[in-house]
Amino acid sequence: MTTEETVGYAPEHPPRLAWAQHAPEVYKAMLRLDTAARRGLDPRLLELVRIRASQLNHCAFCLDMHSKDALAAGESVERIIQLGAWQESRHFYTEKEVAALELTDAVTVLTDGFVPDEVYERAAKQFEEAELAQLIAAITVINAWNRFGVTCRMVPGHYEAGQHQ
Repeated sequence: MTTEETVGYAPEHPPRLAWAQHAPEVYKAMLRLDTAARRGLDPRLLELVRIRASQLNHCAFCLDMHSKDALAAGESVERIIQLGAWQESRHFYTEKEVAALELTDAVTVLTDGFVPDEVYERAAKQFEEAELAQLIAAITVINAWNRFGVTCRMVPGHYEAGQHQ
């Protein structure tokens, strides 16, 4: 008997709703929005932002997807792992990436009802206005995807890198 045979993993939960099948026009619109939002952004930076927002939103499906896409884009395992504690692991990231992660946190967790001026200003110093607009769009889009994933309990673990690109 192998170790794998003796380990009893928890059962995989079923999804609550196959929302894309029941709202195909919304799904198609989200795909178009996602494509538009990522234009001009570095693919590795984009995946770091997507992973970070998905961590904050507890979206296991998107964490699975974007971690695999980040690895396929050449991102390191170490930097992906450190995203959960990026504030204490700043030295793993460039100043531009730190500004993007900080903005991601602020846009994703709007507990104060706004994005602080200092967070926005640090991002504005690192990104040209057009790129900053794309970054804000990408953060907003991943937050929307996360809400579909969490609400419908989309099941992680079956995605293959590049499957939805």
